[in-house]
Amino acid sequence: MAGMFDAGAAGGASSAAANAAFKKNLNKVYGWYTGGFVVFVLVLAVLEQLGMPRSWIGFTFLLATIGLYAGIGIMSRTTDAAEYYVAGRRVPAVYNGMATGADWMSAASFIGMAGTLYLTGYGGLAFIMGWTGGYCLVALFLAPYLRKFGQFTIPDFLGERYGGNTARFVGILIAILVSFVYVVAQIYGVGLITARLTGVAFELGVFLGLGGILVCSFLGGMRAVTWTQVAQYIILIVAYMIPVVWLSVKQTGVPIPQAVYGYQLEKVTAKEKQLINDLKELEVREIFKQRSAALAEKLKDPAAALAADKAAAEQKLAELKAANAPAAEIAAAEKALASLPKDPEAAKKAWTAAKAAADTKARPLNGMTPHAQAFAGDPKGDAKAQEAYDVSRRNFLALIFCLMVGTAALPHILMRYYTVPSVKEARESVTWSLFFIFLLYFTAPALAVLVKFEVFNVLVGTPFDKLPAWVAAWAKVDPSLLSLTDINKDGILQLNEMTIGGDIIVLATPEIGGLPYVISGMVAAGGLAAALSTADGLLLTIANALSHDLYYKMIDPNASTARRVTISKVLLLVVALLAAYVASLKVADILFLVSAAFSLAAAGFFPALVLGIFWKRATGPAAVLGMLAGVSITFYYMATTQPWLRSVFGVTGPVADYTWWGIQPISAGIFGVPVGLAVIILVSLVTPAPSKKIQELVEHVRYPNLGTSKA
Repeated sequence: MAGMFDAGAAGGASSAAANAAFKKNLNKVYGWYTGGFVVFVLVLAVLEQLGMPRSWIGFTFLLATIGLYAGIGIMSRTTDAAEYYVAGRRVPAVYNGMATGADWMSAASFIGMAGTLYLTGYGGLAFIMGWTGGYCLVALFLAPYLRKFGQFTIPDFLGERYGGNTARFVGILIAILVSFVYVVAQIYGVGLITARLTGVAFELGVFLGLGGILVCSFLGGMRAVTWTQVAQYIILIVAYMIPVVWLSVKQTGVPIPQAVYGYQLEKVTAKEKQLINDLKELEVREIFKQRSAALAEKLKDPAAALAADKAAAEQKLAELKAANAPAAEIAAAEKALASLPKDPEAAKKAWTAAKAAADTKARPLNGMTPHAQAFAGDPKGDAKAQEAYDVSRRNFLALIFCLMVGTAALPHILMRYYTVPSVKEARESVTWSLFFIFLLYFTAPALAVLVKFEVFNVLVGTPFDKLPAWVAAWAKVDPSLLSLTDINKDGILQLNEMTIGGDIIVLATPEIGGLPYVISGMVAAGGLAAALSTADGLLLTIANALSHDLYYKMIDPNASTARRVTISKVLLLVVALLAAYVASLKVADILFLVSAAFSLAAAGFFPALVLGIFWKRATGPAAVLGMLAGVSITFYYMATTQPWLRSVFGVTGPVADYTWWGIQPISAGIFGVPVGLAVIILVSLVTPAPSKKIQELVEHVRYPNLGTSKA
């Protein structure tokens, strides 16, 4: 197997025969690998039936998969610059498509997307439409042209196209910003999965998973990452499909979940109508409504309310002690007193969050929009309903736009198309990428509906003491992801008594469907593969931007290849540790972090890349100003409208005062992209045209022999 990753296996061999032999060898190796993975799962399934503890199964999946990736990383180690940065430009289109699919299907796609569809219904389709549509933009406007330019990275392209280090340096800063935000989300996902597999604390899980990330990208750069990502794609797609096919068979008898999606959605819609009018659900919603009203009263004077709460808690504790109450009751009273906010400011913050949660749970369906309803509100209702409808529709379209354009500008994805042998294979590679991504994206909506059907019909209405064991297990991992509270004290679970986070829907699907735990381990391994594959690519993007674009291109052009690669590895380690630390703080959910990265990439890179390819008059100063303007306006909008960023930057005014046309912060790129385009066009028209050499380069890249060039 080692020969497969040896540069000598195909490096320097330009003949069709050598390339065919290399590809044939890959087919053989990955065929054996896939068969081996299936046998591995079957063996664990048998061992589970023989009594193997669940914790052992989790550790086995974790160690075996990370060990596999480590093995590929070790066999792919290299200090050759072309191999380290672009895998020797010899990756066949179909395998680059698989690697891109794994690089693309991050924790957000594997873990977060079906969860978002579960929570938001129709609105979640914006992610599928935007992310898939983005690859059409990649194929039409970017991948083949960037491959023909022939550089290693996006900042490298910007430096060559716009004739100077200023554009390169701004590109480096944006690439680092985008990739860092994105990689924090991946490492968060790694921590979540590792904690569930092994039972360790989330923070420790983050750093355990980090070892799996580093062992691939650290040793062999793009070569190691490429062959690892192919292996990771096979694991993640198998892991994703098996539970959803099982749920489809369990509920309908049909093993094609995409085919029964509409049929099950009708049943879910009927159940939603029943739950909206259920007497027990109405009772629970009324309790939350009263709780919200009580919190609203406290927020009128937090200091006085906090003093009253403390006095009441102290009095209750004193009464229990005086009456020699049971130790458990006294301990509970002491805990209640200790859990009160420390000061009025902390009380205001805690009660505001609690009121928002109570308001959500006072709404039908636990605050979720009916799954088949296109947008919130009603275009034929009163003024408030019409406004809600308009805002919902605007956000849906804005999110699609940001995800499409952001996909076409993500540096770690565009880097993948530098690894193929030719421009022709760059185009073919995009097609294969779309196919491999389609397999998962076409399944996610069905998974969300099948899981919702299971929750509505199996969990809801079940006595608390008869709930499945997986519920308590997930609640231990993180109560914010899953928690249950018997608000009306009837001993029966109502929908609005359950808080479930989108990030566990996919990971919990096997247990929801009643499958053996080994399948849960496999799905967690698939989620781990998705998060690790994307994190590998992102960390490599950051390290390469610093070592190749900043150090080699701008600081020391005479640096040796070995020195450049060594610096890249050191920087990769530093960035990885910093990202792991930020991820351990749980600053935001996975989907927001990923979507923010897309908006920033869209605003920062897309205008400069597309105009740089299709308009030879675009100038360096214009590109620099356009990139800075696009990113600045996007980041400003996020900083003033996203809760965590608002707290970081001390923004205290009402969110409505900073919101433009009701657009959510994850779609901030809708403002940055047109600003960036306008600035580049206007400044280009009033600054001297690029040199004749650059204009001729643009003409050459765009037109002659595009389909057959080997540049």
